[in-house]
Amino acid sequence: MQIIKKIYNKVGISSNRTKNITKHVFISFLYKGGSILSSLLMVPLTIKFLDTENYGIWLTLSSFIAWFSFFDIGLGNGLRNKFAEAKTKGDLALAKAYVSSAYFTIGSLCLVLILVFFGINYFIDWPKVFNASIKLQKQLSILMPIVFAFFCLQLVFKLITTIYTADQHHSMQGKINFYTSICSLVSIWVMIHFAESSLLLFGTVFSFLPVIILIYLNFFAFKGVYKDYRPSFYLWKREYLHDIFGLGISFFIIQIAGIILFSTDNLIITQIYGPEKVVPFNIAFKYLSISNMVVSIILTPYWSSITEAYINEDYDWIKKSMSNLIKISLVAILFICIMVAVSPFAYKLWIGNKVVIPMSLTFFMGIYFALTIFYGPYTYFINGTGKVRLQMYSIVITAVLNIPLSIFLAKNVGLGVSGVILATILCLIPHVILCPLQYSKIINKRAHGIWNK
Repeated sequence: MQIIKKIYNKVGISSNRTKNITKHVFISFLYKGGSILSSLLMVPLTIKFLDTENYGIWLTLSSFIAWFSFFDIGLGNGLRNKFAEAKTKGDLALAKAYVSSAYFTIGSLCLVLILVFFGINYFIDWPKVFNASIKLQKQLSILMPIVFAFFCLQLVFKLITTIYTADQHHSMQGKINFYTSICSLVSIWVMIHFAESSLLLFGTVFSFLPVIILIYLNFFAFKGVYKDYRPSFYLWKREYLHDIFGLGISFFIIQIAGIILFSTDNLIITQIYGPEKVVPFNIAFKYLSISNMVVSIILTPYWSSITEAYINEDYDWIKKSMSNLIKISLVAILFICIMVAVSPFAYKLWIGNKVVIPMSLTFFMGIYFALTIFYGPYTYFINGTGKVRLQMYSIVITAVLNIPLSIFLAKNVGLGVSGVILATILCLIPHVILCPLQYSKIINKRAHGIWNK
């Protein structure tokens, strides 16, 4: 703590809100660094345990299951803002009611979804869905309901990280990711040495680990620091759900569109070129995503802090914070340029000659992350204020365009896998323009109509 205090004095940080953010950013960097290192080590180990085809299937399968995250119907993000508002106003009973309504609503939805998925699983030809060998039919028919069930449990139990974040304990998500990454790394090492290659075993273990960690965190939190907010079925009321869902429905639509925009690439590549081509795409993605991970560590705490500052009309703090975040984003974009330039050496050091990644793919992936990082601070500001209607319309339109544009550029124009990420880049351009413009209007109190909704 003395080190952190010295840093505050050195750089002139005096605001308690900024001090809290800085502390959690510093802690998150430590955990995120471990997570990134573990994630990078996981790639060659996973390819060794499975093979390129099965690893590609797992990556596609994971993206496919991630689509179902929209079944939280935006309640996670709605809870984040409403819990922060209730605590800022000192209404602890209302905060507990919001927590209870979110937990029991998502829990009920997930129970129904699990039962439905188990029912229809028998009738789905999974090898055809993932363009995989027919010999994997049995493994996939067993694995899919297991992965889906654990994913649904994650939707429920990860709400605790939303509560921590809304309460401005911003480093908790980084801790969870770190522990999950370390457990995953140990698990793959054990499987390589003591088990035969199996997509079923791999998928079951890696679906199970994050759920166990989240269950422990829920138990620890609601027995300790958040015992006053422990979910109670008797506090579930329609008006509380309506409050969360009123804001959450916009986040829900943004979430669905975001999944379509950002998570369909693996399935498109699998269907056009086969699961093997998903691997170089994801290796390039993981490599360049390091820059985005670092910036996200810094940005994440600002969502709930901006909510608090906006309610208290502390616009000077918001302006100063946004100025700093924009400078950090520009430095990160410069770092991306360096990463692209040295990528051939980095890939060789990381995975050797196991997978070939075209330079064109790395170049377009670099542009994608540069754009994402550029408009990131503005998105966090907009989400923190809850003025997300324009963002919702924009991302829905671009999500609808993304899939046909990806197929056209990859298949018809002949750009291959690079065409898929180029399509996503083109779809991001409206956000790069609209998000900074909306921030300027809101912070200068000139936002009217859709700009202020």
